[in-house]
Amino acid sequence: MRPAVPGGFTPDDITIDTTAAIVTCPAGHTVALSDPSGQHQQRKASFGDLCTECPLREQCTRAKAGRILTIRPHHDLQAAARHQAATDPDWQADYRRWRPPVERAVAWLVHHGNRKLRYRGTIKNDTWLHTRAAALNLRRLINLGLTHIDGAWHLDPATT
Repeated sequence: MRPAVPGGFTPDDITIDTTAAIVTCPAGHTVALSDPSGQHQQRKASFGDLCTECPLREQCTRAKAGRILTIRPHHDLQAAARHQAATDPDWQADYRRWRPPVERAVAWLVHHGNRKLRYRGTIKNDTWLHTRAAALNLRRLINLGLTHIDGAWHLDPATT
């Protein structure tokens, strides 16, 4: 997560208790979390005047009105996922193992100007995406040694 001020505090440095609806900053100031509102059911914590004389203000915010945090509905789940990503060696190993092939597949998918949708409507674009993915998968299988012998498809086990 990026801090509001370079080198400052991130939302992970702030204690957010969504169950009790309170937020505590690193300086120990506690404010209430608003009720969910808007289309996305976001909640806000506004520190306002508490930031005026705070000794940690320079590390927390540049806003004249003080720090305002926006908490989204899945905050607890996202915070737990960030914690797992930072501390779980098994998760990190899986991420290192699977990220390069996924990034490569996405790069293949958007290659040659395919970053933009070609058609109007979800059905045509969904068909196009599935066709493109199928063509890329077929190309990958051919590169791995897929052959058609005596009416049957075979994949060379030495190349997989």
